[in-house]
Amino acid sequence: MPSTQKPMRYGHTEGHTDVCFDDTGSCIVTCGSDGDVRIWENLDDDDPKSINVGEKAYSCALKNGRLITAVSNNTVQIHTFPEGAPDGILTRFTMHVNHVTFSRDGTKVAAGSSDFMIKVVEVTDSSKQKTFRGHDAPVLSLSFDPKDVYLASASCDGSVRVWNIADQTCTTSWLLLQKCNDVINAKSICRLAWQPGTGKLLAVPVDKVVELFRRETWDSQFDLSDASITQPLNVVVWSPCGQFLAAGSVDGNIVVWNVETQQCIERMKHEKKYSICGLAWHPKYKQIAYTDTEGNLGLLENIGDVEKPNDKAASAVAKDYNDLFDGDDDDLNGDMIEPPSSPKTGDNEDDADDLMQPPGHMRRAVIDDDDDNSLDIGLIKASSGLLEKEDDGDDQTGGFSALPPSSTQQPFYDGPMPTPRQKPFQSGSTPVHLMHRFMVWNSVGIIRCYNDEQDNAIDIEFHDTSVHHATHLPNSLGHTMADLSTEAILLACESTEELASKLHCIHFGSWDANKEWTVDMPKDEEIEAICLGQGWAACATTALLVRVFTVGGVQKEIFSLPGPVVSMAGHGEQLMIVYHRGTGFDGDQCLGVQLMELGMKKKQILHGDPLSLTRKSYLVWVGFSAEGTPCYVDSEGIVRMLNRGLGNTWIPVCNTREHCKGKYDHYWVVGIHENPQQLRCIPCKGARFPPTLPRPAVAILSFKLPYCQVATEKGQMEEQYWRSVVFHNHMDYLSKNGYEFDENAKNQAVKEQQELLMKLFALSCKLEREFRCVELADLMTHNVVNLAIKYASRSRRLNLAQRLSEMAVEKASELAAAQGEEEEEEEEEEEEDFRKHSNAGYSSSATEWSRLPGRNVQQDQEVEDAEETDAYEEAEEILEVHQEKPNPSSKGVISAEVTAPKSALVASSSRGRVNPFKVTSSKKDPVVPSGNVLDNMTKYSKKTSLSGSRAGNKQNPPVIKPLTPKPKTKQALAASFFQPRTPIANPAEKTVEEREEKAENESQEAKVTAQENTENRRPKTGFQMWLEENRANILTDNPDLNEAEVIKEGMSRFRMLTSEERMVWTEKARGGRVSDSTEDKKRKRPAAEEDEVKKNQEQKSEDTNVSKKSKPLDQSTNNRLSAFAFKQS
Repeated sequence: MPSTQKPMRYGHTEGHTDVCFDDTGSCIVTCGSDGDVRIWENLDDDDPKSINVGEKAYSCALKNGRLITAVSNNTVQIHTFPEGAPDGILTRFTMHVNHVTFSRDGTKVAAGSSDFMIKVVEVTDSSKQKTFRGHDAPVLSLSFDPKDVYLASASCDGSVRVWNIADQTCTTSWLLLQKCNDVINAKSICRLAWQPGTGKLLAVPVDKVVELFRRETWDSQFDLSDASITQPLNVVVWSPCGQFLAAGSVDGNIVVWNVETQQCIERMKHEKKYSICGLAWHPKYKQIAYTDTEGNLGLLENIGDVEKPNDKAASAVAKDYNDLFDGDDDDLNGDMIEPPSSPKTGDNEDDADDLMQPPGHMRRAVIDDDDDNSLDIGLIKASSGLLEKEDDGDDQTGGFSALPPSSTQQPFYDGPMPTPRQKPFQSGSTPVHLMHRFMVWNSVGIIRCYNDEQDNAIDIEFHDTSVHHATHLPNSLGHTMADLSTEAILLACESTEELASKLHCIHFGSWDANKEWTVDMPKDEEIEAICLGQGWAACATTALLVRVFTVGGVQKEIFSLPGPVVSMAGHGEQLMIVYHRGTGFDGDQCLGVQLMELGMKKKQILHGDPLSLTRKSYLVWVGFSAEGTPCYVDSEGIVRMLNRGLGNTWIPVCNTREHCKGKYDHYWVVGIHENPQQLRCIPCKGARFPPTLPRPAVAILSFKLPYCQVATEKGQMEEQYWRSVVFHNHMDYLSKNGYEFDENAKNQAVKEQQELLMKLFALSCKLEREFRCVELADLMTHNVVNLAIKYASRSRRLNLAQRLSEMAVEKASELAAAQGEEEEEEEEEEEEDFRKHSNAGYSSSATEWSRLPGRNVQQDQEVEDAEETDAYEEAEEILEVHQEKPNPSSKGVISAEVTAPKSALVASSSRGRVNPFKVTSSKKDPVVPSGNVLDNMTKYSKKTSLSGSRAGNKQNPPVIKPLTPKPKTKQALAASFFQPRTPIANPAEKTVEEREEKAENESQEAKVTAQENTENRRPKTGFQMWLEENRANILTDNPDLNEAEVIKEGMSRFRMLTSEERMVWTEKARGGRVSDSTEDKKRKRPAAEEDEVKKNQEQKSEDTNVSKKSKPLDQSTNNRLSAFAFKQS
């Protein structure tokens, strides 16, 4: 089988790089000129564990859990493996060491230095050293005889020597190499090697051939060469079985020979012809790891037919192992075993075991070679079907809980395998095991942690120094998690044997002197994730609890999570939590997301919905855009954003992999902005996260929705349109929740969207896609539809123009019917809300208007007294014109011109809680007094506020920004209950005291004309008729009352009447109405044509820039459009 060469990946900075495998072959270990030793689970591992051993590392060797490195301070250091804990200095030289190697049993280490010296040191007792002198130049390489009798060495003096270790004498010497004065000038580093097992042959790379010398006789047995080798060979390495020999040259060629037949069986060329300076053969299988002088790491697979003598089990398994490092087989991608982005809180014990075999091999992994009976027992059990759960504890060799069945058996279970769960992580942090790491990098600032021999500290830096100055904190508690906001720093640490897990907050925004507080978690409860919002902090723990605190340290709500937390994020009042909602299979994570609002009115937006991830990926970042929209990023680089305009679904808005140059390059996200559209991230070469030094540079990527055929003009405009819609949904959310936002930005976005629609419309016209034109017109605003009709007419597409006109008429009638039904529901809701206030004695209990438009939590309650309902629903709107409350949930638009309406129709079809289609049946003159400018104030209701696809006016009418409603006085309190109540952002906050102060700012003119408007605006109700007859009595009893107080007193007296008496007054009122009361009650579209014309004239003086839904087209308008469409051009 020909070998397969995988693409090389970035491993270290430019310079000499060494490589080796650990004893089991479960990971690759490299060292380089950046002074780091990196432990790779496989070639696709984007988050290798990194151990800094010095300024430069020249060579490394690994055996028996000990990592030996030759570093630039002229020492040979020893570290524990895989923990990477320093374990002392093995020996020192006067110049740096060029090569270190272990003896076969791992008890001795040989080191050769540039000071011409060779030392052999006992690993357990470094005082037992042997020094070998004789070379006249720096030592290039060393190799132990497998029988520990001889030591071979190569030097810049051109000689290769064999030393007797016991008496430290030179047994033999050959002058084979070209002389030079230093390692950097040597044509080859001459990494020689003894044949494993017997040590029969010593292989020495000499120029373009490998010379093999026989043991004891020291004669040159034969040479190995190949025509593909055109430059000197640098390094040779034997296969563990001793049957094959691989060599790497200075121009990037790797050649493998079968030593017995002396035939070349594999040839490989480096992608960029860099010098091969490190080769390592896998201890069990047919793979070679290699490194070059540019710091890259590569892997060569399927080398020959490697079999251990008399070991059929291992050779059978070797076939399965071929795919372990195969990046094309996604099932075996090592990333999913240990997600690189997640902080590895327990890297010391079980992690290495968990990572040794990917899930794909759990089905057919290796039975321990030392257990001769394990294969037979497993085979018998598997074939007889006796492999039961209860056997697991009794027979670990047969049960698959201890070790999976051997590849020589029939698979016992070959279905989907569970994916190891992703560990919790903090967004914007780098792995915990690093000595220098980012604890968080977000839109507020950066928190770095330094944990080395000199210092254990935390540095906090703010992007905007006006928020707070940079801070340096000692990290005596060993904090591992952090979050940062504009008012506080939140830190958390794990528990120790003595101390509990702690949450520590530094509230630098506090105005008192005590700015810090700490909370200890209960025993055996560990903090796994933390986040900060506006005025609150939260942490998720191993007890599956989320604990919420105020930023000042008051404990607030606690609630349970359905599964272990993965990560959490906060922004303003919003809290987003991602957790494991189950077990994923075949590399997929099974995550759920909860989104909550922790303001005055607490509610849950997402109730544990499944989180969409790319296949076989995991979560790497979760947070909010600067405007407050939830977003997250997976390991495949897909950025997703919550689309509030489509029922809180997730939409992919960017693929960072499209911007990466190399296969192993990634972007590390630090922030997302919707206006302007920017993805702020840090490019990472050959890694998933950046180093702390040098300071990483932030790059800005653009967003792109994955629409089809974006190379075409049509696809490009479609993508731009929907991206604009998605990225401006946050404005509707802010408006709905009572926040201020940039009105100009919204108008600009709407204009942009409508321009794109018009361009698409024109393009479809040119392509003669008239049906598509109508579909596009359905997304347009009213004004742009007019333009579309004009364009269609001038293009002589009269059929299209006619259909557009018909569509406008049809949509207008649909809107009218829908709004009529909606008004009925809203009237019922207002009555229920009014009754609640009345029964509470005018208390300011919270209303429920911040729910969905046209819905109320009380709407399913029965109305006990139908007659009272009818009387009060009219009374509620008596004073609506005079005491309109500024509405934080909707835009308020003041008509540019104050006119006297000539019909009893309500001034604007976009009014918050008023039916624009209700016509009065009173025979009185219906002219409404226009002395007050508030009479002509209009609002957008929540239903008709500008949204993504049906948005926008081209003009910019005067806008009232949504601010906090002003309170009222008691004088206006009673009258306020007659108003249509529009949604408010936080109804629970509106107390009696706030309302009592409001009328100080109210117009007195509104109060004076209240009665006049009452009489003219609506048909009289039973209460009104009763009030007219009893007004004199009320004023006699209370001569100082003003009009609002008279109404209040009248209502209290009217309520004291019996239901029969109220019924009488109601019947009197009904007797004065037009007989067609059914039409009036249902509030349908009026049939009278004159009223239609009057309504059209009245609305013409109002804001003409209302969206299509907020201003339905009447018949006369459509007549004009149709007439225009068929004019002769």
